[in-house]
Amino acid sequence: MADRQARIGVVGVGWWATYTHLPAIQGHPDANLVAIADRNEQRLQQAVERFNVRRAYADYRAMIDVEELDGLVVAVNHNAHYEVARYALERGLHLMIEKPMVLEARHGAELLALAAQQRREIIVGYPWHYTTLAAQARSLVQSGQLGEIQFVSSLFASMVIEFYRGNPEAYRPVFQYPVTGPSERSYSDARLAGGGQGHLQITHSAGLMFFVTGLRARRVSGFMANFDVPVDLVDGIGIQFDNGAIGVVGSTGNLGVGDPGQHDLRVYGTRGYVLLEMNQGTLGLRYHDGREEHIGPIPPDDRYPRFATATNLIDVILGRDVNRSPGIVGQRTVEFLEAAYRSAADGGRPIEVS
Repeated sequence: MADRQARIGVVGVGWWATYTHLPAIQGHPDANLVAIADRNEQRLQQAVERFNVRRAYADYRAMIDVEELDGLVVAVNHNAHYEVARYALERGLHLMIEKPMVLEARHGAELLALAAQQRREIIVGYPWHYTTLAAQARSLVQSGQLGEIQFVSSLFASMVIEFYRGNPEAYRPVFQYPVTGPSERSYSDARLAGGGQGHLQITHSAGLMFFVTGLRARRVSGFMANFDVPVDLVDGIGIQFDNGAIGVVGSTGNLGVGDPGQHDLRVYGTRGYVLLEMNQGTLGLRYHDGREEHIGPIPPDDRYPRFATATNLIDVILGRDVNRSPGIVGQRTVEFLEAAYRSAADGGRPIEVS
């Protein structure tokens, strides 16, 4: 056990925080879940009773101002991430911000600049970054062993369509919500979520793509279709990266309840390529000279380590680890998604990424 405990607050105690972040913090021997905050009185009281939290606030600002916190988990609606994160950074807290980091690229840039000024870390809620497979793929690709990257392909197919329909109860058999499920509007109202499949799911796959490759999007063309839901359900995005490489990102949220889906990343270089299959827990490598390497499958419980982001926040505070899901990756993903949505709204016209 550490000489001291990391003092953590949580803003937003909806389904994901109560399913993931609160259990992670309370289960960590070197963390103290000091207080929680949520504007919804019923949800706040349910979380207090379920997790036996002594201090609860309707106003997150009051919590931050009154409690002596080291770090904050931000798990509110997407459109409120920036406001909460900025307030916390101004008061010197380390952050774990759920994905998507923010909804506007300029807000992401502001938060990164403020974090640097305050010498604080922003961790973004991308659990896949913490798998051994992602770490090995990143090291391999960025070492240059595959040569120069020329083509990248990312596919993410998932079971989230009922969220977009405002029917979160459809997924209770899968997630067994320990306290509460999402509200009907959390993911079906673009004013709260920013969009659909892009902001809920492609943020994951694009975040992994930028994390592994280290590239940055330069031009983006996007096509999106809602079909019978109020937000985008199926997305196809073309990318030109800063090194001249080309990429494609495809995603659909229209899988059946309980379907594990696919989350695959392929990176092709001048000397070889890698295939990272996150849901299957495997990493394959093939060089142009015929040599092959295969890693995995890793155990099912290690393929999506959802507690890892809160754990990383605790370890960063205690000086035991570096930020392994850095805000710069979240910022690149925000820039990419913002350009993709703008392009789709303009009929797919290529958009320069700021």
